[in-house]
Amino acid sequence: MKILIVKLGSIGDIVHTLPALFTIRARLPDAELSWVVEKRSAEILRGNTLIDNLIEVDTRFLRSGKSASEILSDLSKQVSDLRKFSFDLAIDFQGLLKSATIARLSGAKIRYGFSKESLREPASRFFLNRSVEIPSLVHVVTKNLTLAAEALNIPVPDGHYMFPVFTGQEHKYEAGQIIEQVGGDFAILNPAGGWVTKLWHAEKYGLLADRLWEEHGLISIITAGPGEVELSKKALESSRSGKTFVVQPSLKGFFELAKQAKVYVGGDTGPTHLAIAAGTPVVGIFGPTEWWRNGSTNPDDICVERIDIGCRVDCHRRTCSKWICMDTGAETVLFAVEKRLGKG
Repeated sequence: MKILIVKLGSIGDIVHTLPALFTIRARLPDAELSWVVEKRSAEILRGNTLIDNLIEVDTRFLRSGKSASEILSDLSKQVSDLRKFSFDLAIDFQGLLKSATIARLSGAKIRYGFSKESLREPASRFFLNRSVEIPSLVHVVTKNLTLAAEALNIPVPDGHYMFPVFTGQEHKYEAGQIIEQVGGDFAILNPAGGWVTKLWHAEKYGLLADRLWEEHGLISIITAGPGEVELSKKALESSRSGKTFVVQPSLKGFFELAKQAKVYVGGDTGPTHLAIAAGTPVVGIFGPTEWWRNGSTNPDDICVERIDIGCRVDCHRRTCSKWICMDTGAETVLFAVEKRLGKG
């Protein structure tokens, strides 16, 4: 059987689909598995031996406001070689109009996706011909596994999920160089996030770093990606201990670094989900998005969230005039870190 997985991005979305990939490969070892992904999110999948064909696309040219027919025309030019794989079945884990269009253009006669209620863009269902209903209030990993189970008639795990990320010696070396530089046990702090409403104040990361050193002897590594240097600088400038470092690792270098961290602290963003995949003890700081849906699948990990404000429930705002859901003190986050480390 030739199966196409459609999950374009972001990094967190891809990480949340990895347990479905692992399960499909484990249950259908002879299947030919392909995955179509955005070029800008593809690094985490490159070299993954569970995938037979990694197909990279660039859909940034698809401006918002385009009609379904315009999207179909534009995408057909870019993914014209999809049909050469002669897919038997495509599974759209993304739930967007462009992802469903790619499934349609793949030539797969059977195209699975979520039912209307679970789609991010309900119009995408018109390019699919099979749908799966998802129970309410489930983690996105469970959502993806449920779709895979129904589409392929396979059993899926209930807990203890596997996140297959394949790294090379260069990524281990990259992490090793950073660890050698800091010279001791360390925490990873990540002040960045895709939406401004997901950000805990960068200055508070600096305060937290000082407390981690003073009270627990943990050096803090502040990680930054492209375009995130200013946030990391703000965090560093707020630290007075001299035991705080800023680094910009590659995604897979970060994954290897996270394996060695005593704890990770960050919001709902790609590095947080990579840290979870790496098995790092995690403290998440969540505001407009929900921990039960996007957070850790490890029951030992901890979420710091404002449950005393009514406007936060099912918020998902990318801009906000209040912006109070991330207004949490460093002391509260430190307490959560201590609890996660078994010291609280």
